[in-house]
Amino acid sequence: MTEASADILALITTLKMAAVTTIILLIIGTPLAWYLAKWQSKKKVFFEAIVALPLVLPPTVLGFYLLLAFSPTSLPGQIWQTATGSQLAFSFSAIVIGSVLYSLPFVVQPLQKAFEQLGDQQLEAAAMLGAGPIDRFFSIVFPLTKASFITATALGFAHTVGEFGVVLMIGGNIPGETRVLSIALFDHVEAFNYANAHLLSAGLLIASLVLLSLVYLLGNNYNSKRVKAINS
Repeated sequence: MTEASADILALITTLKMAAVTTIILLIIGTPLAWYLAKWQSKKKVFFEAIVALPLVLPPTVLGFYLLLAFSPTSLPGQIWQTATGSQLAFSFSAIVIGSVLYSLPFVVQPLQKAFEQLGDQQLEAAAMLGAGPIDRFFSIVFPLTKASFITATALGFAHTVGEFGVVLMIGGNIPGETRVLSIALFDHVEAFNYANAHLLSAGLLIASLVLLSLVYLLGNNYNSKRVKAINS
C-alpha cells in the first residue's frame, strides 16, 4: 500500500469515526444537556464537572483508564467480548467510545446553555394544549435552539477529527480500523516525511477553519433572523 492510499484510508476512517461519534453525541448529549439545564440541585455542579472533565484531563489519562477497562481481563471488556465475540480494545468501536467520552462537553455545554435560556411559558402552553414531550421538543425547543445544535454538531465533529491521544491509547495504529489522520500525521513526522506531514496538517487546518467559519456564519444568520422576527 502506498503512502497516499494509506492516508486516504486514514481519512475515510477518520470521517467515519467522527460521523458515528457525532451522531451518538447528539443522541445522548441532548437529553443530558436538557436534564442539567433544568435540574435544580447542589449535586448538579458535580455532574457538570464530570461532563467537563475532558476539557482539562490529559487525553492519555483517559485513554489509559479506558484501555484498562476495554482489555479482555476487565469486566467491560469481558462483557463486550462475550456479546460480540471480538475484543473491544484496539478496535473501531473502542475509538468511537473513547471519542464520545472525550468530545462530550463540546456537545453538551452549548446545548445546556441554550436550554437554560429558554422560557417555560411556551412549553407549558403547549403541554396544556396536549402536546407531548417529543412534540414540544421538535416544535418549540429545537427551532429556538437550532443555532446551538449547529454549533454543538460542528464542535463535536471537529474535535473528534483532531483527536490523537485517546485514539492512539485505545485503538493503536491499525490501517483501515483505527489509524486516523492524526496518527497518520504522527507517523509521517516520525519518519521525517515532512512533505506528507505538511499536506495533512494544512488540510486539517484549512478544514477546521472552514468548518468553524461556517458555524459562526450560520449562527449569526440564524440569530439575525430571530432578532428581526422578534422586532417585527
